[in-house]
Amino acid sequence: MTDEFEDNEEHEGLQMSFLDHLDELRKRLIQSAIAIAIAFAIGFAFSDRIYEFLAVPVKTEARKARLAREAKLLGPDTREAFMKNVKEGDMLQYTFAMDSVIDKVKIPAGTSIAAKIVNKNGKLTAVLAQNWVLGKTVIPQERELVEVLGEASALPGFDVRDDLVITKVGGAFTLYMTVALYTAIALAIPFLLYQLWAFVAPGLYQHEKKYVIPVLTMGTLLFIIGATFAYKIAFPAACNFLLGWQEGFQSLLNAEDYLDLILIMMLGLGLVFQIPTISFILGRIGLITPRMLLRWWRHAVVIIVIVAAIITPTPDATTLMIFAVPMWLLYFLSVGIVWMFGKPRQTDEEVGTLATSE
Repeated sequence: MTDEFEDNEEHEGLQMSFLDHLDELRKRLIQSAIAIAIAFAIGFAFSDRIYEFLAVPVKTEARKARLAREAKLLGPDTREAFMKNVKEGDMLQYTFAMDSVIDKVKIPAGTSIAAKIVNKNGKLTAVLAQNWVLGKTVIPQERELVEVLGEASALPGFDVRDDLVITKVGGAFTLYMTVALYTAIALAIPFLLYQLWAFVAPGLYQHEKKYVIPVLTMGTLLFIIGATFAYKIAFPAACNFLLGWQEGFQSLLNAEDYLDLILIMMLGLGLVFQIPTISFILGRIGLITPRMLLRWWRHAVVIIVIVAAIITPTPDATTLMIFAVPMWLLYFLSVGIVWMFGKPRQTDEEVGTLATSE
């Protein structure tokens, strides 16, 4: 009984006036701003590398779409059809059917070069008949050409057409500043959550405080999972759909537009994946019950579809389902979480009384 009295007395002793709350809030906001500023400096120092990491999905999908268009134009049996009509030792004039890249040098479509047919490892192939000087680059004799025809961009990685473009003079600087800002927020989140906890902790009962670390841990992990899902699965699927409509057009992807899109998707899905965390909190304080969630599941399905439609950048049903299905699963996972951990809110005195009676 003495312990219960001391707990309640401690809780009452921590009560603060309105001005005290404002002063405490000011301190927490200042410390949070300092943390974000430090994280911003770190993010700006590595903004170019972070941008390259964020640009990987769109570059990958753009490359796939371009190669698919090239393969469609060339036909699946281009190499075989070409080699059927030649024999070893033949000399010919080789013409590039489309823009190509050889040894990091861009070759415009329609360019012709002397070539010959040779036998390499038992297979006939077309190679350069002589050294080819292109500016400061010398492409050596017997460089294979049919491989370039089979894949117009023979170099590994991405060529210049897969890079995103900047359309403003200060666009690159603005882009890196944006990357640094979002990086700062991401890096500072643990400290910001601690500041939030320090601000609200005096208003919590002792038995409620023990749930803070599990809630913060679960929320952080789910946010990371949601952002990773957007980066690895959701965005590539959406990008594949959008780029599929660009046949017949030269794609110039704007870096700033792309960055806004992928960051919104990663942030949006990171927040959407907080459904179990929010359900845990609401269940612990007794605002929702498993029966309530199950009773409203049809409404939840409709609401989830609406939310998915808002954060999905494409109008197709497939991409919409990629966003909606995980949200449905999270909703029903939340039913189980509330069933396991949900109960009406109790004061420390009630908790102590219950423990004594047991």
